[in-house]
Amino acid sequence: MAKKLTVVVSQGQSANPAKRELEEAIVAALLFEPGIEVTVVPNLYDLKADSTGMLCLSGVAGDMVVASWLYPRAAHWILDRNGVRGRVGPTLLDEPADEDDDAEDESDNAEAKPRVIDERPLPNRTIFCLDLRQHADTGVYIEEIKRIAASSQTKVVELGDWSGGTNGAPPASSGNGHATNGAPQAEAVRIAEQPTRRWYPVIDYSRCTNCMECIDFCLFGVYGVDSMETILVEQADNCRKGCPACSRVCPENAIIFPQHKAPAIAGSDDVEAGGLKIDLSKLFGGDAGESPEEAAARERDEQLVLAGRAPVQAASETPKRQPARDDRPKDELDSLIDQLDELDI
Repeated sequence: MAKKLTVVVSQGQSANPAKRELEEAIVAALLFEPGIEVTVVPNLYDLKADSTGMLCLSGVAGDMVVASWLYPRAAHWILDRNGVRGRVGPTLLDEPADEDDDAEDESDNAEAKPRVIDERPLPNRTIFCLDLRQHADTGVYIEEIKRIAASSQTKVVELGDWSGGTNGAPPASSGNGHATNGAPQAEAVRIAEQPTRRWYPVIDYSRCTNCMECIDFCLFGVYGVDSMETILVEQADNCRKGCPACSRVCPENAIIFPQHKAPAIAGSDDVEAGGLKIDLSKLFGGDAGESPEEAAARERDEQLVLAGRAPVQAASETPKRQPARDDRPKDELDSLIDQLDELDI
């Protein structure tokens, strides 16, 4: 028996009438579609891991379609950081890749850096993310969701189908309390919580190399490491609202601020890590003639001052984890240490 495909409609942060109309039109069109279950949650970015909305999504075991007002990459990694994980599902709404870019990507694969995602096993399910800003026509999203649902159902075969039933057992559940018998859903599951707006970085582990540049740069305690010494956003709400400085110093463009006005910082796929062909200072929203590192240092110092702390007043180049060797002349202490090293003890 095929499981239902869960479609999650993530509402926009504002109560914009046009956005609400599109959201509700999608929900209404999918309610009576067999094999599809609809859940409406507040803005994904604002949900905390222990919120009702995120706990609801955590209970979904199968494939999932997430329609939000965010870039698909941002939506996927917001879910991932909250434990809702899966493979990235390609959609027909994705921007077509340029053939020249594909050729370059293939040549780069031979020298590809190891990414954090290489060491993170993923569950056997796929998450498809749709950007509701791409089209005003509801039909575009409905047709794509139907296509995904048909594709998902053809690859799911349960033992009950071969044995002729469930032997009197209750029908299987998708994890959020609804039977997966293919019957149309009477009404959408709605999570009626009102989270406050948040601002924090989201790490794209498919790009992250665990270089630790972000944790070295940020002075607000946002980042930490897990038991495997892998970078993570540990204290998300320590982040200073409106400050995207750490994303500018990330060498792989792996740090996303989903609500930032600059597409490259907000999660757009237009900038591929390792294949930058444009002026990053302009793309990231920096001042003319200002490098990403200079913009990051300036933004960090501005936030330090606002927090009542002394600015770092960093040089134009961000210090690396392995700074250059100090060539200053040795002092008396250095000489004493050298003498101790020479003693055969």
